[in-house]
Amino acid sequence: MAAGLDHLRARYPGAETFRFGDSAALSAELLALVRSGAKRATCTPLREVEEGREAMPVVGRRDIVLDWAGTPALVIETVEVTLCRFDAVGADFALAEGEDESLAGWQAGHRRYFERNGGFSPDMMLVCERFAVIEDLGEDGA
Repeated sequence: MAAGLDHLRARYPGAETFRFGDSAALSAELLALVRSGAKRATCTPLREVEEGREAMPVVGRRDIVLDWAGTPALVIETVEVTLCRFDAVGADFALAEGEDESLAGWQAGHRRYFERNGGFSPDMMLVCERFAVIEDLGEDGA
């Protein structure tokens, strides 16, 4: 039985919705990393929050992660939020993102991502979020 977005919003009042990545392929890859347990952190440029394009994560809030097609995929709970300059992100956080095996790999991949999505600078501020998976809605949102 599909867990429709309206039903999930009723179960998780105040939940925001968002997608990982900037393409269908990257979104699917990142969802798979979360489902495997490898990814328990994410970040976004502070400018996207300030411009209203992304919601500021809030510790304790449960949010709904959508797949690229807009189907609910996961429910996560924010467990930590910090602001950090890109060039000050440590290996512990970078590796918790689950996408790379080293800080240098995380830096290179995220630099490319940010360059594609509004610009990059080493001193850009990031909203760094750690999360726990509350509910895996399955590949089809069931």
